[in-house]
Amino acid sequence: MRIKIDDMEFSYSSVPVLHDIMLDLNGAKFVSIVGPNGVGKSTLIHCINKVLKPTGGTVMINDTDVAEMKLRDVAKIVGYVPYTSSDTFPLSVVDTVLMGRSPHTGWRPTEKDLDIVYNILKMLSIDHLADRPFNELSAGQHQKVMLARGLAQDPEILLLDEPTSNLDIRHQLEVTSILKELSSNRDMLIIMISHDINIASKFSDMMIMLKDGSIYAAGSPGEVVTEENIRQVYGVDSEIVDSHGRPHVILDMPVGWAEQLSKLKLSGGPEDSR
Repeated sequence: MRIKIDDMEFSYSSVPVLHDIMLDLNGAKFVSIVGPNGVGKSTLIHCINKVLKPTGGTVMINDTDVAEMKLRDVAKIVGYVPYTSSDTFPLSVVDTVLMGRSPHTGWRPTEKDLDIVYNILKMLSIDHLADRPFNELSAGQHQKVMLARGLAQDPEILLLDEPTSNLDIRHQLEVTSILKELSSNRDMLIIMISHDINIASKFSDMMIMLKDGSIYAAGSPGEVVTEENIRQVYGVDSEIVDSHGRPHVILDMPVGWAEQLSKLKLSGGPEDSR
């Protein structure tokens, strides 16, 4: 499996979001995309799975231009787990996950499809939720079911938009660890957007750091997660320590924040302006 992006750009109307994106991801690996809010992380993966059409450059999947592929054919290769789902129908968890099989079987699931679904639910430790209505689940359970639906597509490439955003620390580690194992055990290229740099650094084979709509740094966690990169991209001072051979970020206050706090104290705070 391979994703090759050449000089890609994307704009909403006349507002540029991404520019000069050059990327070549080849083979099974676990990749994390990090960066501040609004730098184009979600837009980037939407250009990969043809939800959005780049306004310049090309996106190639397995040496085929995505622009020339049908959405159904893209869905057979590329799975997608959104940040949130607007699904409100009272479908059971099994039926919700079965929707991930539609690119392969249409709307007539077989016994094989059901076996695939139940195996995925068991792997994610949510098989006990199989008959529960999807719209009655907790936020964390909801997120795991959406991950299961993405895996049910049996994709070569899996894109995830903050898959652990609604999970507690234990389940964040659990889900990210599962994704890491899937990349090697199922020979998948997995690309995850994450706001947790330390979890991304702990599990990723490669990290991509975005700034102002372009790739600021890309490489191993040790190459990307540096004090200088954190300062330049996030505007935060930090200390990087070694944690089992991986960089771990200890954050300081944002750059310039001490001066802002001092001004607030001198003015008596926001209440003085009332």
